[in-house]
Amino acid sequence: MKVALVCHSDQLGGAAIVTYRLMQALIEQGVEAHMLVYSKISDSSNVTLLDSRIQRSLRFVGERLRIFLANGFSRKKLFQVSLANTGYPIHKHSVVKEADVVMLNWINQGTASLSSIKALVASGKKVIWTMHDMWCMTGICHHAYGCQRYKEQCGECPFLGVPKERDLSRTVWHKKKSLYSAPNLHFVAVSNWLAERCGESSLMKECNLSVIPNAFPVDAFYTKPRLPREVLPVDFNRNLILMGAARLDDPVKGLDYAISALNYLFDNHPAVAKDAQAIFFGSLKNRAALDALRFPHLYLGRIHDAKLLTELYARGKVVLSTSLYETLPGTLIEGQASGCWPVTFGNGGQADIVDHLSTGYIAKYKDAQDIANGIMWALKQPDKGDELHAIVKERFAASQIAQRYISLINSLSPS
Repeated sequence: MKVALVCHSDQLGGAAIVTYRLMQALIEQGVEAHMLVYSKISDSSNVTLLDSRIQRSLRFVGERLRIFLANGFSRKKLFQVSLANTGYPIHKHSVVKEADVVMLNWINQGTASLSSIKALVASGKKVIWTMHDMWCMTGICHHAYGCQRYKEQCGECPFLGVPKERDLSRTVWHKKKSLYSAPNLHFVAVSNWLAERCGESSLMKECNLSVIPNAFPVDAFYTKPRLPREVLPVDFNRNLILMGAARLDDPVKGLDYAISALNYLFDNHPAVAKDAQAIFFGSLKNRAALDALRFPHLYLGRIHDAKLLTELYARGKVVLSTSLYETLPGTLIEGQASGCWPVTFGNGGQADIVDHLSTGYIAKYKDAQDIANGIMWALKQPDKGDELHAIVKERFAASQIAQRYISLINSLSPS
């Protein structure tokens, strides 16, 4: 069996990382898997760039320029929407032509166009589209936030300039609608929450859909520290509260709620603050984003060394996420696999990871004080690292996820 996985990158971003992991897991199961990407970071021979740098750049700029013209020349919301109007014609690529199955992932920002995907589906190949955000079910946005227009036909998009009923979001909605009726196109939601949103979507409520979570190399994470303390500049005599993201101050990550919760503990439970330290990792666009935090903390920046990251998780007590929307938050899974107790809001796929008051704490949405309550609860829990690791392995182990995809592929028939 030959499988082509199409994604914007092989290593840059959460969707890219989990797609690369899935490719590796499929290979280990005997599948001949190959990735096609807009941006290649790894040195894997199983990953191929879609086109030359100039051609890729022209497609990327062309799409962004069209959005820029439509949103009132605002850079603020420029990357919260995508059109898939200028991507590479993937149906013409040799890797796709030779594949028995094409697995689409995050295909935006110049990677693949809707017209090429329509041509691909029309060729009769089995096509599986794994959704890592809400883009497939909306006109153009990656996260709808509080907007409910995706339940109708979009239009009057809040991410564009002057609200118009027949705007770019409505135009792209119609393009997707004509594509999604193909019988050989099957969607995969990475969480039950995302699948529920699909059921509400005017685009996707009648689409073929399965729920398969992202693959994680669970055995790469361990619950007992293995490296010398000196490898990380943290106070290991304290309870470590970990929070990480590709970009910590991305508005969707809800960093202000984490700061408010930790400051509440500092002000009202000084003994807890004295014995704990919050550790933040990931990039910060605004380096002053943590200046308001009074709770003892340390910012480590981006951790590029996987060994250091797994060691940090192994030494942690709590893994924290205050994201406002998450399809399936990887840091919670990685932390839990390392014996950390997850504390999080529940507006997303967190319920697929955390059983409230059993394997973690799901706080009331946008309630910083309840996040503080969750941290207090987690800090009081006994060490159940091996038990938490076993639960994560049962749900998210890469080998099992690969087998689920193989079963799905075998169940599909080309048109």
